[in-house]
Amino acid sequence: MIAPEKRKPESTVFNRPNRFHLRLIYHLLPAILLILTCCSLKQNVKELSANDTTYIRYAKGFEITKLPSGIVKVTVKKPYPGATQPLIYLLAPDSVTIPSDTIGTLIRTPIKKIICTSTTHIPLLDYLDRTDALIGFPGLNYISSPAMRNRIDKGEVTELGIDKNMNLERLIMLQPDLVMAYMVAADFGQFKKIEELGIPVVINSEYLEPHPLGRAEWIKFMAVFFNLQDKADSVFRFIEKEYINSSKLINHTASRPLVMSGVMYRDTWFAPGGRNYGARLLADAGCQYVWSDNDSEEFLELSYEAVLEKAAAADLWIGVGGFSSLEEMERADQRYTRFRPFQNRQVYTYNSRKGPTGGNEYLELGYLRPDIILKDLIKIAHPDVLPDHVLYFYDRLK
Repeated sequence: MIAPEKRKPESTVFNRPNRFHLRLIYHLLPAILLILTCCSLKQNVKELSANDTTYIRYAKGFEITKLPSGIVKVTVKKPYPGATQPLIYLLAPDSVTIPSDTIGTLIRTPIKKIICTSTTHIPLLDYLDRTDALIGFPGLNYISSPAMRNRIDKGEVTELGIDKNMNLERLIMLQPDLVMAYMVAADFGQFKKIEELGIPVVINSEYLEPHPLGRAEWIKFMAVFFNLQDKADSVFRFIEKEYINSSKLINHTASRPLVMSGVMYRDTWFAPGGRNYGARLLADAGCQYVWSDNDSEEFLELSYEAVLEKAAAADLWIGVGGFSSLEEMERADQRYTRFRPFQNRQVYTYNSRKGPTGGNEYLELGYLRPDIILKDLIKIAHPDVLPDHVLYFYDRLK
């Protein structure tokens, strides 16, 4: 996103991976937290009819509908928290005329050049084999993707600057077909300036999805701008199959380790609510989350005492922000040592994989690959279920 992120700090098994989130992790809160053709789209392998909608199984935040005119209507239902109005994008090739009374932002497809503003967008391009389409990004050091880093090293992706240092003049000179951004509030800020200069801005709100596969399904959203829906369907089906098959492995496992998550920021402990995305991952991994009886999809703001009462005897502590060792945690707040997972050295971080310039791979790739996260969590909670799996994102603190 171009405007600075102003949401609450997060710390959980899976957080929203993007450049502003990384800035919070490294600088503010170690505890914070991972169209189309004009004539056809496919619902898996079935041809869509006019006025039909692309099959979206898990994601609740967007919809793709083919209109009789050959236009594809993409609706982002909830572009930011608390939004009451959707955003509409009309996708069509140059040969299709858009009626003057049609409501929505016109985007000519397929696009060839894109500027992204979140590291979570990078794997979408990689898995669609369109790594070459990225021409600009704010904060290149946060990108971990080997394929994209190769392009960055060759000077093929332009640094745009972060937050208030975003260089709009440089962005405009690149002449992208669109800018993919995200919002955390109703203020469109610099996006309006970009749109006024004739560059479409598309809002991607994947981070609001409560289901892990819902976030992964946003690859279909990216794909529709490149006319690569079949490719996205194939990628997603693989991820979905891996996730579902992995979750089934724990069906006959009797034990359900008690899991706590989060850390303190100043005087407040931030932890995922019981219906939060992170809590869903823990449940699917065969864990009993200490706040599973909570019905919030947001993050809980708790007192230390409330957490100690609920989680003192937990078996595992998964998700501790940016901490890299138990010693570092103890120095930050000695009260952490009162929890059994700390005493038993069963504390896990998702920061084990870093790119060559310091980017966090979990906060980049995690949204698209919840199947890998799930396997990691199953390995932590039920080591015998996946004996050959080697932790990818997670690591036990020492």
